[in-house]
Amino acid sequence: MAGHSKWANIKHRKAAVDKKRGKIWSKKAHAIIVAARLGGGDPNANNRLADAVADARSVNMPANNIDRAIKRGTGELAGADPEELFYEGYASGGVAVIVEALTDNRKRTAPEVKHIFDKHGGNLGQTGSVMHSFDRKGIIALEKDSAPSEEELFELVVEAGAEDLEGDDEGFTITTPATELENVKKALAAKEIPTISAELEFVPHTRMEVDEDTARKVQKLVDALEESNDVQNVYTNHEPPESVIAEMNQ
Repeated sequence: MAGHSKWANIKHRKAAVDKKRGKIWSKKAHAIIVAARLGGGDPNANNRLADAVADARSVNMPANNIDRAIKRGTGELAGADPEELFYEGYASGGVAVIVEALTDNRKRTAPEVKHIFDKHGGNLGQTGSVMHSFDRKGIIALEKDSAPSEEELFELVVEAGAEDLEGDDEGFTITTPATELENVKKALAAKEIPTISAELEFVPHTRMEVDEDTARKVQKLVDALEESNDVQNVYTNHEPPESVIAEMNQ
């Protein structure tokens, strides 16, 4: 459990999201629409929808916006349905990148993603070009002040199905198999332990250490991709130097 945790990267991503409220509401609406379309409009019977609604509320998305998005997903309101797409490619230094998008027009999104890769020194690859280097995992982030002791937390989450627990001075990151994310979330909720985030993510098998210049170039690409209304999440396999992580969190 020693060493660099994912906490700094999670904190940076959430801080960046908070600065883009207008765009993020659109992204959250897309996520709600897809969840409702796939599993129905009742959050009590649709875990993916419940998570999407909670995520939308965490960025103060108005209740009527959430309700409209659910109704669009169930077909009660007209509107183009977004589809989930994944793009794969490489950033500077050969860093692998997966882009998770929700779009109602793939003919718009694909050229935009390619343009962003080209502009920032990357290359958009073929389907399957980097996906094999990642696993789909549940990632849960907790603030240290709101969590029990590391030993108690470890025992709780492992018993519920978690694979790993990492921590530092600020928080804990729990890794679960994709199929066990909901079980671990329920175990935390039963103990009234709040989470900062609890999502399915792509986790690389190994991480590439890169120098400061490469790390900054990769981050510029990631930031540009996240600015796109259609992009939900961006995953990489690089390990930036601590100095660059400090810059990201300023």
